[in-house]
Amino acid sequence: MRLTKLACVVLATLVLFASACSKNETPEEPDKKPVKEETPVKATAPLTGVETKIAPPERAVAVTINNHPDARPQSGLSQADVVYEVLAEGKVTRFLAIFQSEKPESIGPVRSARQYFIDLSQGYDALFIAHGYSPEAKQALKSGAIDNINGIQHDGTLFKRVDFRQAPHNSYITFKNIEKGAEDAGYEMDEAPKPLSFLTDEEAGNLSGDAAANVKVAYSQDATFIAEYHYDAEDEKYTRSSGGAETVEYDNDKPVLLDNIIVIEAAHTTKDSEGRLGINLDSGGKAYVFQKGIAQEAEWKNEDGRIFPYINGEPIKLVPGKTWINIVPELTMVSFGE
Repeated sequence: MRLTKLACVVLATLVLFASACSKNETPEEPDKKPVKEETPVKATAPLTGVETKIAPPERAVAVTINNHPDARPQSGLSQADVVYEVLAEGKVTRFLAIFQSEKPESIGPVRSARQYFIDLSQGYDALFIAHGYSPEAKQALKSGAIDNINGIQHDGTLFKRVDFRQAPHNSYITFKNIEKGAEDAGYEMDEAPKPLSFLTDEEAGNLSGDAAANVKVAYSQDATFIAEYHYDAEDEKYTRSSGGAETVEYDNDKPVLLDNIIVIEAAHTTKDSEGRLGINLDSGGKAYVFQKGIAQEAEWKNEDGRIFPYINGEPIKLVPGKTWINIVPELTMVSFGE
């Protein structure tokens, strides 16, 4: 009898001890898979050769931008990958700004199309943006020669008139409205343009040629349309000015900083009584290329709508960064030096 009671006590004690242990045990956790850290996707912008971690809009967008004195300073130019500066009528130049790696919040003032702006835009398979058109450009746009959004059809909707400028120098468009207009029109926007060729750091450091820290492109005798470029050896960038004023962004005074300046000579002809121009962008001709404060003489060719300079039959590579291309009737309008 005593043994039975003792056995019961021992058994009860063991049960209580086992119960306490089971409560204090930490349950086994299921095997956890190691968390992989996501590496940001790095891409090189096709028109600047500059690495970016931000996915750019794939398709290029080309915008005709006003350069009348009443339109300065403009919005968006500092974020363009490539800018063409071309004469319109009356010795006034206009810009064709090509955006791919950056999306400016606002772009403008937007001005009317000319045939050569359409031709240059086609070289990048760009969505073409303008407000208005010459008769020749209107015919090309109406024929579907290029995907486009024009302020004539979208004034007051996609395009807005600002109150700090007078017409026709007050039409602006946001990048969001460009994307909205493209979506509404059913335009494909997911194919990047063919990339340009760029120098390596070593190649850029070994450029040779004449000193060109200061470059002047005189589109006319009027100082208002004399473009000047100044090379800052410390920053390794060119700045631009016209009419004695630095080319900056309207909203924040951010300067336009450039890595490549190309000037090409192309035949200009007057086409109508309004003074509209025809520009021969097919035949090729003489050119200058300015990089890293150095000038090189070159020949240019038109390859599928793009202007490419060549030296000794070889295409010139660009310094990674922004490019500005001036199209002039004669290279005698260009001067440069230290």
